[in-house]
Amino acid sequence: MSYKKNQSLFKNKNLGHLIALAFYTVIIFAFYIAATNMNYVWKWNSVPKYFAYTETINVSAPIDGKLVEENGKYLVIGKDERKTLSIDNTYKFDYSVGEDVYEGDNIASKEFTKTGPILNGLWVTLKISFFAAILTLFVGVLIAFMKISSFQFLKDIASVYTTIIRGTPLLVQIFLFYFIVANIFELERIIAGILSLGIFFGAYMGEILRGAIQSIDKGQMEAASSLGISRYQAMRYIILPQAFKRALPTLIGEMISLVKDSSLVSVISITDLTKVGKEIVANTFSPFETWIVIALVYLAITSLLTYLGHRLENNLKNKGGI
Repeated sequence: MSYKKNQSLFKNKNLGHLIALAFYTVIIFAFYIAATNMNYVWKWNSVPKYFAYTETINVSAPIDGKLVEENGKYLVIGKDERKTLSIDNTYKFDYSVGEDVYEGDNIASKEFTKTGPILNGLWVTLKISFFAAILTLFVGVLIAFMKISSFQFLKDIASVYTTIIRGTPLLVQIFLFYFIVANIFELERIIAGILSLGIFFGAYMGEILRGAIQSIDKGQMEAASSLGISRYQAMRYIILPQAFKRALPTLIGEMISLVKDSSLVSVISITDLTKVGKEIVANTFSPFETWIVIALVYLAITSLLTYLGHRLENNLKNKGGI
């Protein structure tokens, strides 16, 4: 009887959540203590500047003279010359019109809010991932149809492609595209990064779609043919929708992997999130905060993709099941 009580106790969801929370709290606390023991100085107050910061532009007096305003423009008029200042009413003035200023005096200033390195790196990561995902889907569909084609040479081409791409590391392929393909065709490094990611994940996507298509009962194609539906129409309206539904969870997983593996393009000096993280660490000597923040940004992206994927799966289930 007591065994059943204990068993039901540990199956309680609220207790399970509490135990999991306690477990990770202990892990984080142990990590913090370990960092403290190695005399690490935490600099969390500098983290917001990685996302956005304020830059101040100061305008100094170019000559000795008097600050005047003429036709909406500000000038410094000296004894022998006059200089026009590149300022307007949006600036905060330290001197009033009509006052005397001396060369080097700070006349006015203006503050700008600028995006920090992490947001700039995030934009590059999202851009690379987006175009690489499009290329991945295109290559994946092409390879899948080549694999199931009745033409042997298409099967052979697709098989050799998938064998080579899946059998070599992505990092090596990035180097090959950058140092060989990009140099031959004079491509920018960001294009080399997109091509390497798209072609690499396209091989996996092709196998996923090929398996999903072949998992559909062949009788459906035969039934469509008996009803006078062409092979193209049957594939487009009957087979492919079902195949995409079945492959959807795996496709979403591949897209998440693509976003994470896009960090490898930093090795060819593309300023993505990972490259930005390296630069911040080199300038601030704050590896713990920097890499924790970078990891959380990647986690936010992949969590959003996971959420959208689950929503799409649920919608498809409600419309007919997958």
